[in-house]
Amino acid sequence: MPVQTAGQIELVHKRVKDVKLYIDGEFIESVSGKTFENVNPFTNEVNNLVAEGGKEEIDRAVAAAKRAFEEGPWGRMKLEERLSCIHRIADLIDDAAEEIAYLESLDTGLPISQTRKQTARAAKNFRFYASMVETGLHGDSYPVDDEFINYTVYKPLGPIGLITPWNAPFMLETWKVAPALATGNTVILKPAELSPLTANKLAEIMDQAGLPKGVFNVVHGFGETAGAALVAHPDVKAISFTGETTTGSTIIKNAADTLKKTSMELGGKSPLIVFDDADLDRALDAAVWGIFSFNGERCTANSRVFLHKNIKDEFVEKLKQRVMKIKIGDPMDTGTQLGPLIEKQHFNKVNSYIELAKEEGCEVIQGIVPEEVKAGNFVPPTLLLNAKNEMRVCQEEIFGPVMAVIEFEEEEEVIKAANDVRYGLAGFVWTNDMKRGHRVAQAVEAGMIWINAQNVRDLRIPFGGMKDSGIGREGGRYALFEFYTEPKVIHVSIGDHHIPQFGK
Repeated sequence: MPVQTAGQIELVHKRVKDVKLYIDGEFIESVSGKTFENVNPFTNEVNNLVAEGGKEEIDRAVAAAKRAFEEGPWGRMKLEERLSCIHRIADLIDDAAEEIAYLESLDTGLPISQTRKQTARAAKNFRFYASMVETGLHGDSYPVDDEFINYTVYKPLGPIGLITPWNAPFMLETWKVAPALATGNTVILKPAELSPLTANKLAEIMDQAGLPKGVFNVVHGFGETAGAALVAHPDVKAISFTGETTTGSTIIKNAADTLKKTSMELGGKSPLIVFDDADLDRALDAAVWGIFSFNGERCTANSRVFLHKNIKDEFVEKLKQRVMKIKIGDPMDTGTQLGPLIEKQHFNKVNSYIELAKEEGCEVIQGIVPEEVKAGNFVPPTLLLNAKNEMRVCQEEIFGPVMAVIEFEEEEEVIKAANDVRYGLAGFVWTNDMKRGHRVAQAVEAGMIWINAQNVRDLRIPFGGMKDSGIGREGGRYALFEFYTEPKVIHVSIGDHHIPQFGK
């Protein structure tokens, strides 16, 4: 593979250094000495070994985070100084951008061209939330005649538990870490065990940025041990989780015992609806990008595509041509558009759904995986034609490069079908009739709808879903005001208001 000039990173698949836990400002092994293997999805060979944390390490990390918040300099730090740290983190991410993109690609199988963009977005997360805290995190004042002034302030919670997924891990980790730190909280990060490399790099960046000990901690491990201990810990004030719906439900139940706040960004089965008056070429681009980018492993993927009967045949023919031309290959190749799935077990799960689609009556059209990359967990871009919305493959989250194509005729019909699913994360509507576009967008049960656009994010808007797609919102002021801080009301008497004189 060629050597890239930016950062001089050689884009090759090789074993990298083993990963330790990061607790109270130090990189340490687990108390038990246990490790687990981190496997490369392209070669199915071991990338490295990862220290396996559990309850004991979580307890140490939470104690460090609590100490840093209550006794250390972080809790007393001036806003300007704290935000200077946040900007320094963003600068260090920029400095290490090529290394981060490489590690992410090595770990997840995501194409390097896509991980580079995610790294840039990660740095932007820190700068955005620093700016938001500086200019937007302010309370309200409520004068009451000449007797009172009541005002609100927003206070950090304390130690926050962040549990992050393996798809786009670095960007999604920073999406949570940035607002948590910018608002003055301390953090215990439990990254997905399938993608530990960039979480470790983030710990190195935090260390390099000079954050006080205990402000940021990383405990690698498994959900049923490290994750469960983090959720159950009484000193953890909130849990932000992104991942699968069943796991999210379990976290909410377990968090209830200690009455901690939770934010859940969960699964999706998002519809993309194309009416017969739409710009079909642009809708085609959006539909293909929306399911086959990120290797199909994205919660907002348009996995159900509803096509109006008048344009279905033409659109499907173009879809067939596109899936055959998507470049499948080594994620380190800058021309690769679709890489391998994260692990063999997930690869088998996605393939089982494709077999199920055949049993349910779908015609399956797939691209071709080149022989030279078949050691990897490659599922080619897949179309499920003649699909019906009630089929399991249209109801259950597959989380891979698999698009179900469903025909419709009437607006009411497609709205009903789009909503006839347990999830409600995202949706996409393509039409040049703007009245209809707004009608359908408001009728589809989803937390986010795009009209005539693919999944373009704005950090200021709320991100999250309805129904089984989650509870709460991330992004912008919604993260700062509704989750990572607690409002406090101060009542100030400025006059001699009436006080009842009991027992006088």
